[in-house]
Amino acid sequence: MRAEIIAVGTELLLGQTVNTNATYLSQGLAELGIDVYFQTVVGDNDTRIRQAIELARSRADLILFTGGLGPTLDDLTKDALAAYLGKAIHIHEPSMVKIETMFASRGIHMVESNRRQANIIEGSDALMNDAGLAVGNAMSVNGTHYVLLPGPPREMKPMFDGPAKAWLRSILGEERKLYSRLLKFAGIGESSLEQAIIDLIEQQSDPTIAPYAKEGEVAIRISTKALSEQEASVRLDQTEERIKERVGKHLFAREDIPLEEAVLRLLRESGRKLASAESLTGGLLAQLITNIPGSSGEFLGGVVTYTNLMKHKLLSIPMSQLEGPGAPGAISESTASLMAERVRELTGSDFGVSLTGVAGPSESEGKPVGLVYFGIAEQGKPTIVHTAELSGSRGIIRVRAAKAVLYRLWQVLSSAE
Repeated sequence: MRAEIIAVGTELLLGQTVNTNATYLSQGLAELGIDVYFQTVVGDNDTRIRQAIELARSRADLILFTGGLGPTLDDLTKDALAAYLGKAIHIHEPSMVKIETMFASRGIHMVESNRRQANIIEGSDALMNDAGLAVGNAMSVNGTHYVLLPGPPREMKPMFDGPAKAWLRSILGEERKLYSRLLKFAGIGESSLEQAIIDLIEQQSDPTIAPYAKEGEVAIRISTKALSEQEASVRLDQTEERIKERVGKHLFAREDIPLEEAVLRLLRESGRKLASAESLTGGLLAQLITNIPGSSGEFLGGVVTYTNLMKHKLLSIPMSQLEGPGAPGAISESTASLMAERVRELTGSDFGVSLTGVAGPSESEGKPVGLVYFGIAEQGKPTIVHTAELSGSRGIIRVRAAKAVLYRLWQVLSSAE
């Protein structure tokens, strides 16, 4: 089934309100196996709403409306659709009783325009509004299905998730539903990952393969339509295995969790603790980790040693290591090693990780922007230091550096399983 979402409201066109409803509805329809091909935004104008309906009918089997069900004269969605279909509008009595009762209980005089919220198009099914007053509508006319939902998200979401979805399931019957699986990767860029599986993407039909990227991580969503979860799992498993053959060493999760959460889970499973020492990232690594609920069980804490003085005072790194003729400097492999080792010793953790480098905008110690050293000190084992040459703005380099050390720690923890 092909669907189009029509969001009604001049405030959307003016940029005064963000159209979050379209995102929510697209996700919900995908779960039902309904393909959203178009999203339209139209202002509060009867003629233009009817034009949007005419266009949507030419290319969709299902048209969902949000907005324009309220009490004011510019709430035109029901009127425009009814006129387009040649249908009458009448009062839905249960909704009218609800509206009258609400006003009476609050001792407020109900103006006549509030009756508009109880309007329903002839021949449609009422979608009750548990979070507001405007009743929704659902109907099928000449092979096209229409669903009318309120605009405010606090009203739209429960109506869609409740009565609207139930109505849609009733017309879908035995149509195939959409099943998806998300694979999360790190230590590889989006373009490199895509190149590794480009033939799978180009040959895809069902399941489909779609890559998504954010700084330091890449996700692949594989999706299939099937009559049952068991049927879908077989197809998804086969596609996942083909992807893992190419880039499996970078796969850190089969669900939508960030890399730092995957690291914390491995630490928890092994009963080990982590501490951090950061320079160029300024505490960003610790922030990413502590954003995860329950992280205090595995993350003991960290220090931000942004200056040489703090590296010396807090981590006891000799100034002769950091400054002066012949000194390796703060941005060096040996300093990264010392930072990781000292923070591990300071906290008594099983792992100490460190980050030092140049985030920009200009070089430091004669070293280029983007050069980063990160160390991993593990109790009873030699300290490992990795070097990376990262690109991007100052903020992007800091995020990529934090994700890079997390990926290297994930590798260490995974290999120990």
